[in-house]
Amino acid sequence: MSSMRNAIQRRNHRERAQPAQREKWGILEKHRDYSLRAKDYNEKKKRIRILREKAAEKNPDEFNYGMLSSKTDRYGRKIQDRGNPTLSQDAVKLLKTQDAGYLKTMIQQTRKKRQKMEQEYLMSQSENILLAEGDEEARDNQHVKFVASTEEQHSVDKVQGKQDTPTAQSALQWTGPSSNTNNPPSPLHSKEKDPRQLARQQEEAMLTFKNERVVRKLRKRREEIRLSRLNALKAKEGDLLAAEHQLDHQRARMGRSVGGVNQKGVKWKIRERKR
Repeated sequence: MSSMRNAIQRRNHRERAQPAQREKWGILEKHRDYSLRAKDYNEKKKRIRILREKAAEKNPDEFNYGMLSSKTDRYGRKIQDRGNPTLSQDAVKLLKTQDAGYLKTMIQQTRKKRQKMEQEYLMSQSENILLAEGDEEARDNQHVKFVASTEEQHSVDKVQGKQDTPTAQSALQWTGPSSNTNNPPSPLHSKEKDPRQLARQQEEAMLTFKNERVVRKLRKRREEIRLSRLNALKAKEGDLLAAEHQLDHQRARMGRSVGGVNQKGVKWKIRERKR
């Protein structure tokens, strides 16, 4: 009986996918992700509990002979020899010279990347301004004005400096009452359009509007990415300059050309010759 029950195909229970409206909040956490996160949290919690127990059960009078030879810094951290050979003063100066050359090379590369990114960002800003102006002009050209009579329509044409062409007449729609025989409607608007053609035009206009909105979003996203990369390059360049300045100061202290602080915390400076 159990073999027949296992022979029937059952439904595969899958984990639900990420909803489309929540894609901007990142990947949806699955059960396996929660299991890993919970395991890591419990391990850290256990480790902290063990350390607290050790600190509570520590004997303040504990002593061993290794304490006589061990050293600690001013923060209470144990200083232990790692077995690395001690370098001479000349070797340290040479290594710091190589470090300075590496920092200069990296600063030059980062500065070139930053200047190139700034030019691209400025060009994208100018292109966005031009495209925005073009969109405004297109919206102004598509503006429809409504008049109450044909005389008012002709007067508007004269004020705007336009010729009385069929195109201009079609852009200015006459909205007067149809019963008035003195001001009949324009023959260009007397014919009603096909409803299917109107529906098709509305669909095309809506599709065009959606495409333009997608293009604007992509353009804005690319601009944000360029700005974030530019800020990252500026921050990297500032860090490299600070590291170069600190390294130059260390080299000057090793060369006894500037003052500083010794290991005991005493400040000293180079004695200048009296003039």
